Amino acid sequence: MIKAIAVSPAKQSIRFLLMLGTLISGLFSASICAETSVSDKLTLEVAVMAALEKDPWLVGNQHIQNSIEAMSVSAGTLPDPKVSISTVNLPVDSFDIGQENMTNYLKVGVSQMFPRGNTLAIRKEKLRLEADQFPYQRQDRKARLTVKVSQLWLDAYKAQESIALIEKDRSLFEQLVDITEINYSSAYGLTQQSDIIRAQLELTRLNDRLTKLYQQQEMFQRRLSEWLSDYFVDQYSPRSGTKTPLQIFNLQLDKRLPDIKLINAQLCDPESETNPEVLYQYFSQHPAVRALEQKIKATSKDIDLAKQKYKPEWGINASYGFRAENATGSDRADFLSIGITFDVPLFTDNKQDKEVESAIYKAEAVETKKWLLLRKLIASFDTAKTGLLRLNQRQKLYREELLPQMEEQAEAALTAYTNDEGDFAEVVRARIADLNAEIEALEIDVEKQKSIIRLNYFFAKDVQEIIAENLDSGVKIK
Repeated sequence: MIKAIAVSPAKQSIRFLLMLGTLISGLFSASICAETSVSDKLTLEVAVMAALEKDPWLVGNQHIQNSIEAMSVSAGTLPDPKVSISTVNLPVDSFDIGQENMTNYLKVGVSQMFPRGNTLAIRKEKLRLEADQFPYQRQDRKARLTVKVSQLWLDAYKAQESIALIEKDRSLFEQLVDITEINYSSAYGLTQQSDIIRAQLELTRLNDRLTKLYQQQEMFQRRLSEWLSDYFVDQYSPRSGTKTPLQIFNLQLDKRLPDIKLINAQLCDPESETNPEVLYQYFSQHPAVRALEQKIKATSKDIDLAKQKYKPEWGINASYGFRAENATGSDRADFLSIGITFDVPLFTDNKQDKEVESAIYKAEAVETKKWLLLRKLIASFDTAKTGLLRLNQRQKLYREELLPQMEEQAEAALTAYTNDEGDFAEVVRARIADLNAEIEALEIDVEKQKSIIRLNYFFAKDVQEIIAENLDSGVKIK
């Protein structure tokens, strides 16, 4: 014979109000999502686009490139000729220009120097190679800035949505406090004073967590303002007047978490290790590596410049001397002088040889930076790949097992309590554990997107690929 279990009215009211509160919270959350879907929110794509438009580093880098390109034209031009005007052999006893036959009352000379060998052409080529590295630097800067701003946006998003999750359950704990206080004061004898204290304590802890999360959200928004604000943009960017200013501190983020597409997903196969030689083929085309290769090429030109010093430096000069009539009034012939000057590099052991040797060592030193960078990129890729694989495992565990189990545990604790088979503390613990699991699942989802963005940095050919979603978001980044 099955014995019916009597459930107290007070506990029935707790169960009913908790279920009602959950329903109301769900409807309230749905209404918020509906409102935010139609209102203007700061999406990840918009944040990245604004940061790229307002970055002074990109403007300064372009100015440096323009400066070097202009200098390369100058470096390939012959030095200016030198002109001299003088009086030669003027007698100091009378200062009479016709007194002495050797006096030139006016001598005009012109000289022109010719740099050693192909020095001009090599200098021009070196500067051109130096200028060619700057587009790669800007490309890498845009990629790094995209990763930086994306991570700040995702951190702010995580704080925002954690607040939403806590606010959704906060009303339940407020109802628990009210109900336990009413039941305790009604002298049913079913609610203990410790239940009231426990409910109030958990509500206070939730309020403290909310305060911390609001602090984190505000801090990440302030850090985003470094890249998104319009401060001083008109001082360095002529295009700033066409941009729409963003009110950084009043912005709310889009409530939809982006689903970023992983580039070269086959390289993140958990069943196999990625061969460094394969990664080298990809990373050798990375903008940071390409910029360093241009610097290596430019530095190697110093070797060619040093070798030109084995060749003589040439110069030609010509002068024309005008002579006045002599003391008797007879005309005197003018003088024309033409000459060539050049140096003779004889003592090369301690000069030219050492300069060439120094240039070779310098070029080899720059070459090592390339291999250091490649090793760093490979190690960073392996680190990000490992993190993503573990996040995928945790995400699957939370979605398929942990979250459903937490929800069942909270429901079972509430059922047991309303049937006089459990205590109030267990109900509270189960609700807190369920809330913590939801927040941890959100953190995993956000960290997964951050890991994908970090991995996309290594392979993306343009900025848009780094944050491109599996579904077209409709926002195009220049």
